[in-house]
Order: sequence, then structure tokens, then C-alpha cells
Amino acid sequence: MPGMTLAIEPMINLGRADVAWEDDEWTVVTMDGSLSAHYENTILITEGRPEILTLTEEERECIWQE
Repeated sequence: MPGMTLAIEPMINLGRADVAWEDDEWTVVTMDGSLSAHYENTILITEGRPEILTLTEEERECIWQE
């Protein structure tokens, strides 16, 4: 649906995939205490191609080269 935005938020863990939420209901930690990283891209759905709003201009040029 054009105008809708989506946040894609992968969490990459060095250990197992099992996670838990802290009491603040926001913080996510790995159950085994391993290091992890989180990254987010926000994507706008349009009538044409989707637009990744969190990319730099240089990154956009690399992705959408015709």
C-alpha cells in the first residue's frame, strides 16, 4: 500500500538466536550473553519502487543503478 513505511530490524548474534526482553520492555539481550548487533532500515512503499529512507545518497545510487 503506497505511503506505508516498514522498519526492518535484524539482530545478528555471535551465539544462539535465543533472546530476552529486559524489564523496560525495550531492551533485547541474548540469552547466552553473546555479543550482538542491531541495524534498521526504514522503507517507504510507493507506487513504483520502494524507497529505503535510511540510505545515504551514495548507497541509493549503488542499489538503483540501471
